[in-house]
Amino acid sequence: MGVWWIVVVAILAHTASAAVREYDWEVEYKFGWPDCKEGMVMAINGQFPGPTIRAVAGDTIVVHLTNKLATEGLVIHWHGIRQLGSPWADGAAGITQCAINPGETFTYKFIVDKPGTHVYHGHYGMQRSAGLYGSLIIDVAKGKREPLRYDGEFNLLLSDWWHESILSQELGLSSRPMRWIGEAQSILINGRGQFNCSLAAQYSNTTLPMCKFKEGDQCAPERLHVEPNKTYRIRLASSTALASLNLAVQGHKLVVVEADGNYITPFVTDDIDIYSGESYSVLLTTDQDPSQNYWISVGVRGRKPNTPPALTVLNYVTAPSSKPPSSPPPVTPQWNDFERSKNFSKKIFAAMGSPSPPRKFKKRLILLNTQNLIDGSTKWAINNVSLAVPGTPYLGSVKYKLKRGFNWKSPPTTFPMDYDIMNPPRYNSTKQGNGIYAFPFNVTVDVILQNANGLNANASEIHPWHLHGHDFWILGYGEGKFRPGIDEKTYNLKNPPLKNTVALYPYGWTALRFVTDNPGVWFFHCHIEPHLHMGMGVVFAEGLNRIGKIPDEALGCGLTKQFLFNRYRH
Repeated sequence: MGVWWIVVVAILAHTASAAVREYDWEVEYKFGWPDCKEGMVMAINGQFPGPTIRAVAGDTIVVHLTNKLATEGLVIHWHGIRQLGSPWADGAAGITQCAINPGETFTYKFIVDKPGTHVYHGHYGMQRSAGLYGSLIIDVAKGKREPLRYDGEFNLLLSDWWHESILSQELGLSSRPMRWIGEAQSILINGRGQFNCSLAAQYSNTTLPMCKFKEGDQCAPERLHVEPNKTYRIRLASSTALASLNLAVQGHKLVVVEADGNYITPFVTDDIDIYSGESYSVLLTTDQDPSQNYWISVGVRGRKPNTPPALTVLNYVTAPSSKPPSSPPPVTPQWNDFERSKNFSKKIFAAMGSPSPPRKFKKRLILLNTQNLIDGSTKWAINNVSLAVPGTPYLGSVKYKLKRGFNWKSPPTTFPMDYDIMNPPRYNSTKQGNGIYAFPFNVTVDVILQNANGLNANASEIHPWHLHGHDFWILGYGEGKFRPGIDEKTYNLKNPPLKNTVALYPYGWTALRFVTDNPGVWFFHCHIEPHLHMGMGVVFAEGLNRIGKIPDEALGCGLTKQFLFNRYRH
């Protein structure tokens, strides 16, 4: 009961000084030019990316979200917010709520309980790929002191951009044979990129012309204006649909100090890998020649980079803003140098004073990540089950004990240990399912993510996995197949980092630990948009007898709609 009681006390101690930040948002499509080519973007109140929410730890966020799309449902997930006491506000369609129908308004209300750099984004279909995302930044509570010192701050939201519509992409992914979406046309920084021109044309052998922008061009890069001999915090977050990214600032070192809203032991790096769903803060000191400007470059990692890097400029105010950097942009590290990627991840340790994980686990899942087929359709599966989210949100089904809402039998908790992860599956068929993993309240759960080869030879990919409703401790990474009883001895139980998103590397395993101290139903899935669309996810339920009141408007679909109708009729 200890952890839960601390959470309850923290919520009840929500002081009078905490603010209520209330927003009225309307979501609709508009024409835009994110990468200098016209296309349709999802906009919030006409803005792409959506408005930045900036709040203080302890504040209450209230968002009245109106769906003005003509034919599509809608939800927004508040990525990194644990939703303590408000599981219905997590914003995962089919998991915690019904999709908001066209013309309807739904109100999200939740407390942001701790500081950090986060994002929000669509979580229905592939609407994140259409541009439904924005930044969510939580500052330290009033009267608290942040353990970082800096003179200024920038926020960089990174994303990838396709010219093909998301409906066409979804159709291709469901076709037989599958039509893969391909690599993105552009990488965007704060919603801005350049598809048909190059900021650095004078340095490269590209056939693209030099970019020339007019006043107010939506695709013109946002330059970062800095003063010499100062330290700046750069908040980084990735809402990419597919790409793993690497960011470098020419001539400058980066000190990594925050990961997924948690302080970490600072370390110095020349560049930073960032996977979809991750967020970081880095400190940059402007200690270079103040008469020059410097490139900020964002390139693709983990996939063969058929998308050109995104560029913008770090402008020392002592140099002309229009002056180009004196040398070419940094070159992104080799895309398939996975050892380099792993070494970066293994440098992340919790800051001194961070919560330590329980020493032992009570429950364990070993989840095998595979690519399979169902009647000729390409799917992703976990322990040979490809997730198909039901029409009735899980939260409503478990709250009201609706036995027909989903399969109440647990999916497999492990896989045959003789499975060959190094080669394509011997039997490549899978099955769809919608069962959940249900846990008692306040137990320690270990999750071992196990990667394997895809349908084609030599085709194991990086998968960034994200857990809703929790932070988890990353206990370790390993090569090959996880060995129960042996690999636990390699765990870091001293200072493992707390995160909500973690990379699963090719042909390897990643070990996580979390405590089921947040009653609700929580999605755990690959954050690559098409992979989730094709079934790469599972659902955790915990403390089901402790789930509080759920607003009726969250559950007005499927079986819960009829349940609520009958309840009010009587």
